[in-house]
Amino acid sequence: MATQIRPVSQTRSFSTVFLIEMWERFGFYGMQVLMVTFMMKKLGFVDTKANLVWGAAAALIYATPAIGGWVGDKLIGTRRTMVMGAVILAIGYAMLWVPSDNAYMTYVALGVIVVGNGFFKPNAGNLVRKIYEGDETRIDSAFTIYYMAVNVGSMISMTATPWIRDVVAAKYGDSMGWHTAFGVCSIGLVLGLINYLLMKRTLAHIGSPSDDRPVDLKRLTAVLLVGLATVFISAFILQSETVAKWCVYAAGAVILGIFVHLIRSSQPSERAGLTAALVLTVQTIFFFIFYAQMATSLNLFAQRNVDLSFDVFGAHLFTWIPEQYQNLNAIWIVILSPVLVFIYNSLGRLGKDPSVAAKFAWGFAAVALGFFMYGVGARSAVNGQVSSWIMVWGYGLYSLGELLVSGLGLAMIARYVPERMGGFMMGAYFVAVGISQYLGSVVANIAHIPDNITDPLESLAIYTHLFNILGFVGVGCTLVAVAMLPLMNKLSASHSDPATNHDPLPAVRSEEFNTP
Repeated sequence: MATQIRPVSQTRSFSTVFLIEMWERFGFYGMQVLMVTFMMKKLGFVDTKANLVWGAAAALIYATPAIGGWVGDKLIGTRRTMVMGAVILAIGYAMLWVPSDNAYMTYVALGVIVVGNGFFKPNAGNLVRKIYEGDETRIDSAFTIYYMAVNVGSMISMTATPWIRDVVAAKYGDSMGWHTAFGVCSIGLVLGLINYLLMKRTLAHIGSPSDDRPVDLKRLTAVLLVGLATVFISAFILQSETVAKWCVYAAGAVILGIFVHLIRSSQPSERAGLTAALVLTVQTIFFFIFYAQMATSLNLFAQRNVDLSFDVFGAHLFTWIPEQYQNLNAIWIVILSPVLVFIYNSLGRLGKDPSVAAKFAWGFAAVALGFFMYGVGARSAVNGQVSSWIMVWGYGLYSLGELLVSGLGLAMIARYVPERMGGFMMGAYFVAVGISQYLGSVVANIAHIPDNITDPLESLAIYTHLFNILGFVGVGCTLVAVAMLPLMNKLSASHSDPATNHDPLPAVRSEEFNTP
């Protein structure tokens, strides 16, 4: 870390990263909330193709940060890589702003977003760690606030971009509405970059050793060329379902190979922990399959089978746009996060804080109940339309499960894998989450609605069939997590690492990983 030349408070340094992260998430979720329906309504994709293209894009978006963190640490600097990622993301959203309904243009734009996200995400998180390095008393609260930036940005954009699309479309035409909404995502990144330029002095002393050296033009050129190649490789993967499928198979083989390598090279005393890490990785893959439904099947369910009016005792309150229901996830996270922190702290003072493995089990149970909620709602549907409040409570249970599962998986894996194997394991985890994003879109396609089905009663039966399947799978994941409890408790008791005993942070977005 560089030597600090002029005193700058941790809070001011943190605020700089906080604000650019908030604007970055504003752009990302503003795009995500619209993308599947954009591909169906403007590019003419059937629901199955739209789901698979977004699933493949999400897989790439989740996997690339594992490389971006290494680029920041070893090649061009953490700060520089974060800013470069933000600029590339702004370009990607601006490409979607261009009023073109050409599918390949969309693939290339998504490829640019994949590369920009890979550079931005891990390095923004690493800067927060570096700001509070050695200050264990403040790092947890800092990350809690940092994660809240994700929800602030996403809540605003997931509410705003569907509304902007509809308002602009009403005045200037449907195509202009869609592309203007994507353009707002680009503007959000530009605002974040302007704010960063005004406040960058507060981060001048924070970063990796590469930040303190002059820019190595050869390295920068090499990184940009690889990034450019990745854009077109991503576009090639996105436009071919067969290629995407084989990439997922290859990634699965890589993960299996990593585990085989780790177990074979481990000491006998380490193998139980590695086995537990493998089980947890599989459990996490299942969780992210559930999570992937938000932008796919749940989004399309809201399009066809949800009464968009929020009413209380017959009185109309307001009406939502179908895509805005994805916002319920962020809203519930904001509501539930402080509640869970209070519960964890209260139980901790009594010495009764449940183990992380127990929270996994409770989390999967909540996810299962969340998906069963939609099946329950179907029983009281009117003309094939379920109440908006069913979506509210379903998302509430689903979000509770996210809080209990998604943010704890990587912490548990890091706990049980020897430090010398940490890099391999982190890489495997990132790839596993990417795989689950694609598998989630495959699962969403169980609820394919053929073009000849326009009756909400028929589509309701198809969607609730999928949601009930997911509910039963959630029950199965709960039983596996419960069965793992004795092993996990035994492992926890045998580990003396201080990390074993610290209170884990609640996750507030599923993609907020601790990068290696």
